Amino acid sequence: MDTREQFEKIMAECRDVFAKKLHDYGAAWRILRPCSLTDQIFIKANRIRSIETKGVTMINEGIRPEFIGIVNYALIGLIQLDLGYAEKVGDMTVEEALAEYDRHAGETLKLMLRKNHDYDEAWRGMRVSSYTDLILMKIFRTKQIESLHGDTLISEGIDANYMDMMNYAVFGLIKLTFGE
Repeated sequence: MDTREQFEKIMAECRDVFAKKLHDYGAAWRILRPCSLTDQIFIKANRIRSIETKGVTMINEGIRPEFIGIVNYALIGLIQLDLGYAEKVGDMTVEEALAEYDRHAGETLKLMLRKNHDYDEAWRGMRVSSYTDLILMKIFRTKQIESLHGDTLISEGIDANYMDMMNYAVFGLIKLTFGE
């Protein structure tokens, strides 16, 4: 399996989780502002780092569901940046939410393929713990951009950071699923 196939297989798993949660909760996430989504991703990444550091969990879930959560929250963040947040739930059907998810996942896949070409799959030589640290760094960068209200001098925007967080989480999931 090549990188694109592995990426698509992982994304199908993440989408399945997203669709099941849509069924259970609807698009309740539509009320979340991007800064709240950044904090949700922080919680997930911080838990992964805690598990990696401590080597033990008190909750019977490993890092895999947390990486899936990062993928899905990053995609929700991209949707919210694009559409804005809603004042109340019910403004988006399941079909519309899945279409937005697929659109942003497709754009992020294209970005990954371009970067993967230029970096010659360097991510394959990295440790999963490095993806965690890079996601955390991207979170802190995003928080800084949010505190600047997006007014950066030279840096990419929040959307680019969400895409990078998602791609690092997918890389972690690929390694956890398919090995080195």
